[in-house]
Amino acid sequence: MPSNNLSIALEDQYGAHHYAPLPVVLSRGQGVYLWDDTGKRYLDMMSAYSAVSHGHCHPKLVKALCEQANQLTIVSRAYYTDQLGHFLQSLATLTGFEKILPMNTGAEAVETAIKAARKWAYTVKDVPCDQAEIIACAGNFHGRTLAVIGLSTESQYREGFGPFPPGLKTIPYGDIHALKEAITPNTAAFLVEPIQGEGGIIVPPAGYLKACLDICRANRVLMICDEIQTGLGRTGALLACQHDGIKPDAVVLGKALGGGMLPVSAFLSNREVMDVFTPGGHGSTFGGNPLAAHIGAVALKILIEEKLIEQAKTLGKYFQEQLKTITSSIIREVRGKGLLIGVEVNAHYSARSLCLKLLEQGVLSKETHSTTIRFAPPLVITKDQIDDAVRIFKSVLESSVL
Repeated sequence: MPSNNLSIALEDQYGAHHYAPLPVVLSRGQGVYLWDDTGKRYLDMMSAYSAVSHGHCHPKLVKALCEQANQLTIVSRAYYTDQLGHFLQSLATLTGFEKILPMNTGAEAVETAIKAARKWAYTVKDVPCDQAEIIACAGNFHGRTLAVIGLSTESQYREGFGPFPPGLKTIPYGDIHALKEAITPNTAAFLVEPIQGEGGIIVPPAGYLKACLDICRANRVLMICDEIQTGLGRTGALLACQHDGIKPDAVVLGKALGGGMLPVSAFLSNREVMDVFTPGGHGSTFGGNPLAAHIGAVALKILIEEKLIEQAKTLGKYFQEQLKTITSSIIREVRGKGLLIGVEVNAHYSARSLCLKLLEQGVLSKETHSTTIRFAPPLVITKDQIDDAVRIFKSVLESSVL
């Protein structure tokens, strides 16, 4: 049996079937490229859902990982280490937030944000015990925890997992009036993605986030931006919410914070919110471990020194422009910001089948909601590599017309 078929068979036999991967076995990565176990090279247009913004196996990150792994990896938060404080300082200085709570996965950081908002509501806002409400938007993706899927409008995420925690509301995305109507005296927080990633790369109207922040401030409600996919340069700004010129009450980061090396996430806010946590009230054995802290600090340094944010802004605009030059009955819309781009396809076509054809031609992407193809490459991509991706995509569309 060829090695790639064996790898797939082993996953199918011994793994839970909670993913439907494209039929390729990847074994190596460098920069914007990935190779399968037969040696075929692919352009990566997924970046592991934005976790690999720095490119695969960035040499500075690999070096940092090896050096720190040989020094100290984890001792738990029962003790101080020589790495965590420097990481927290770097992240606070870069983003302008006063306090940071480190976690591992993005889902953990979102769960932390919800816990913080609820406790803030009880201890600061004086919401009656167990009556705090959290508002999110239809089409959201904030992770897979019970609290978060309780806020989801995707039936597949929810089916068979109830009952869900109380106090969860969902409103239409991009609808300012709906937010006004949903807020009550018990509302603790509004949790929102500046751009909905899994929802289909949905960009809200200009000024939406600013209007939401104004409404939240007027009603003493925390506005929490989930920047796990959109943050750290992906959209051509450090944080995607900055496109609307705002600083929310809190931000959730993940994915690219770990430099594509390991899970690193964080909840960022001000002292009033973060001070609701006291020793023993919340924690994580691996959160803020020395290995993760060191990698996170180096990832932030690379982001600035190599001007990856500026790269995403310039080349993201170029990428969208090139995609919009393609004339095809398959394409309904090209949308996004920076290097987070979605191509919505005509309902008569399957986005997954198009991704399979791209795979055959050496481009890795993945559909979302069966109608949108993602183009979200590592931020280290070049103009020539974008041209290659557009050329291949155009040929796939031409060969797919009914």
